[in-house]
Amino acid sequence: MKLSVISFTGNGKQLSERIAKLLEKKLEIELYTKCEACINDNPSPDILFVKTSVSEWAKERMLERKALLFIGACGIAVRAAAPHLTDKLHDVPVLVMDEKGKYVIPILSGHMGGANDLAAYIAGKTGAEPVITTATDMNHKFAVDLFAKRNNLSIENKDGIAKVSSKVLAGKEIMMSIEEGLEITCGEAGVRVVPYPPAGFVDVVVTSENDVFDTSILLKPREYVIGIGCKKGKTVDEIDQFISRTIKETGISIRQIFALSSVSQKRDEQGIIAWCGKEGIPFFTYTAEELQEVNGSFTKSAFVKEQVGVDNVCERAAVKACGKNGKLLVPKIAENGMTIAIAVRQSS
Repeated sequence: MKLSVISFTGNGKQLSERIAKLLEKKLEIELYTKCEACINDNPSPDILFVKTSVSEWAKERMLERKALLFIGACGIAVRAAAPHLTDKLHDVPVLVMDEKGKYVIPILSGHMGGANDLAAYIAGKTGAEPVITTATDMNHKFAVDLFAKRNNLSIENKDGIAKVSSKVLAGKEIMMSIEEGLEITCGEAGVRVVPYPPAGFVDVVVTSENDVFDTSILLKPREYVIGIGCKKGKTVDEIDQFISRTIKETGISIRQIFALSSVSQKRDEQGIIAWCGKEGIPFFTYTAEELQEVNGSFTKSAFVKEQVGVDNVCERAAVKACGKNGKLLVPKIAENGMTIAIAVRQSS
């Protein structure tokens, strides 16, 4: 996870530096400040002064899919992040910490974004007290959105989260049906797993199939990876249209995409970064050497190898990001200076 920390006072700046040292082995951290006097009095190459508004700063970091930690008042964080929010399934984690380091509060995307877990981790390293307000966490109850996140499942109908959570908090048993072969188990208290397919209503169904079920919430595996290659400067709209049309023709939902992947030379490609930020999908990159080592039969291009050092980017990147059991599903498709391929993650 990448974490961007912003401070507003001298004490906050010092705390941010301390946090960076404590967390550097676990997180990739960027430090920023709005305290111009702090920078003038004690310049540091590791801390950037934010010249834009805090809201613009937050917008840029959120598009880059970075978690945000504000060292200051909650109101500053709320006003900065609010104009750029989408929904609880796509928003990045946003946390607040007081400048004395006594409390750390996750205020956005506690479950799906991982803000609650991040707050607990920061608290454990700094000695702060995590202030968790999510009802299921407070009562140590089953949280269906957290279950989905930890098992790489997409939530097909987010309105079902509240229905399941309300039933959990009322002390009622939750029934779950899981498709065989998905290698997903649920042994949490208050959840009873029933045979698949369910004979009647169940609260939660986990499946890769497209059948219609009588359920409060439907969860599907994020089992597809899109590999992409493109000329420099391709816009987010061009990339979006290409990907949207291709996955529609393949019968894949955007929510079933686990990641987008490419060669390391594309790690800063703004169109790709913006698309991933818009869709809430992680972007993985690999060196040419790593991609060339991927086993399989791929469409080879001498031109591509001359340009980036590997004979195929999109197909190899898609399979690489799947892990050891990836399988190429849709071979290379080229259009207007872009190429994409789709691979599927398979059970071992």
